[in-house]
Amino acid sequence: MSQTGAIWLVIFAALVAANLPFLSQRLALVGPVARPHKTLFIRLLELVALYFIVGGCAMLLERRAGQNAPQGWEFYAITGTLFVTLAFPGFIYRYLVRRRG
Repeated sequence: MSQTGAIWLVIFAALVAANLPFLSQRLALVGPVARPHKTLFIRLLELVALYFIVGGCAMLLERRAGQNAPQGWEFYAITGTLFVTLAFPGFIYRYLVRRRG
């Protein structure tokens, strides 16, 4: 896979993973259905866990392409903010869209 393809794969994986906690009622996406519903706190915990999973996949792709570059706290602050921004559509869908029916 080319380096450009790997970058787009990580961006797409981050977009999907950031929205998964808001689209599923299951705990950790595979556990039992939360009754009566998952709280925002649990969804945020899942969001943090998925951030680290996507970051780990990105590190594996970077290692496959060459040597991993050392990162400071600024990198993690920016990527964490980007991940939360990518979760915005799922948050809107879960908490702000009124369901008719």
